[in-house]
Amino acid sequence: MEKPELNNNQTDAIIEVKNLQIKFGKQEVLKDVTLNLYKGENLVVLGKSGSGKSVLIKCIVNLLTFKNGTIKVFGDDILLMNRNEISSMRKKIGFLFQSGALYDSMTVKENIEFPLRRIKSELNEKEIDEKVKEVLENVGLIDSINKMPSQLSGGMRKRISLARTIVIDPLIMLYDEPTTGLDPITANEISELIKNIQEKYNTASIIITHDIHCARTTADRLVMLREGEIYLEGNLKQFEESKDEMIMSFFK
Repeated sequence: MEKPELNNNQTDAIIEVKNLQIKFGKQEVLKDVTLNLYKGENLVVLGKSGSGKSVLIKCIVNLLTFKNGTIKVFGDDILLMNRNEISSMRKKIGFLFQSGALYDSMTVKENIEFPLRRIKSELNEKEIDEKVKEVLENVGLIDSINKMPSQLSGGMRKRISLARTIVIDPLIMLYDEPTTGLDPITANEISELIKNIQEKYNTASIIITHDIHCARTTADRLVMLREGEIYLEGNLKQFEESKDEMIMSFFK
């Protein structure tokens, strides 16, 4: 399918993926994928299960290795980075896992403090406390600061995971199915929160989702993957006005 022309004057790509290919055994999961993420934008990646969406962002942070293609983050090729350089790069990226991945044995406060103490070791106790309270206020859960994860609803756990991710002041956010498993009202709240975080922290984000409401709420630009390839790239209007049957099946 022919790609539409984009009216995008941005030139400062902070993630550049070019001709990315990855296989698991004989299965080719990503096939010659090329895309950019620009400073300050939310890029939504759509696609059915198994289309390679989550594999893409795991490659970006080197959680999955690849041999064919290139990925540059902040202008640096991740395949040429050593272990320390990979670690330094990851400190600038917030990754919200689909599961939330909170530590069940820690309180909310301790969960959020954990990455701060590892990555922002120069902060004193007062500064850590202030930072924890700031991000909890930003996600609307300051009253849950001393609770255990088991005491939280699914939506609350997702918000705490988001607070823990943004507490290190990442320049890039990667969201893996942020609304999966949530009721429609809570999913809408998380989508609005993603948009608010972009505006407040000026983050650039890749949002992996099959939730069209989330896409409509958060996207500055969209890419659809189909069977490991980019099927369509454009803005929301271009997707919503598409007469392609597969695109229409997502946006009806």
